[in-house]
Amino acid sequence: AEDILEKMIDAQGGRSALGKIKDTILTGYMEMIQMGLGGSLTTYQKEPNKLRMDATVRGAVVIQSFDGETAWMTNPMTGLTEEMPSVMVEDFSRSALGNNALLDPEKFGITYSLTGKEISEGREYFVLSQNFPDGFKVSFLIDTETFLVYKTRTTSKNEIGQEAEVETLFSEYKNIEGIVIAHKLITYQDGLEFMKMEITNVEFNTGLEDSWFMMK
Repeated sequence: AEDILEKMIDAQGGRSALGKIKDTILTGYMEMIQMGLGGSLTTYQKEPNKLRMDATVRGAVVIQSFDGETAWMTNPMTGLTEEMPSVMVEDFSRSALGNNALLDPEKFGITYSLTGKEISEGREYFVLSQNFPDGFKVSFLIDTETFLVYKTRTTSKNEIGQEAEVETLFSEYKNIEGIVIAHKLITYQDGLEFMKMEITNVEFNTGLEDSWFMMK
């Protein structure tokens, strides 16, 4: 598992390059398939555990954010800012973990285990399990030739606590300033296409302030 993890890190740019990233801004477009909605999406991530997502849909901006301690969001119905429902907090705070979850997993109590190999669409993948201290797991399907992530698989909860099997496919990898990033993501929930995202711009080390992620 450690060997596969290190090769996955190398494929993304290497331990040294990833370790120099303090913050990342991804700009693009997303489409919520089942809702028939789409719009622009910007994600802001600051190491090690801050995340903010700003989606603009039908002219309204919907924000979800985690400042390292508190998860909050703007209510799309009222436009008011409020704390995120408790059933969503754990998933969102885990999503906020950046490169340090790969580079220094022990800091977060994360371990990795190799669970075997899997064939998908004629290609072979290593299956690497990312294990959190509370029992939560994410499976990474890693290409046995490129060592880039092809797919992640996990179980997530929505705002009313319903669990769903979630798969995300990663493609169209591009090298940006020495860091290799997927520019197209497709997410499935319980086998149904849920969201598409296409990244159009990537920025590193812009100097994001902690206040950007805090509830206002």
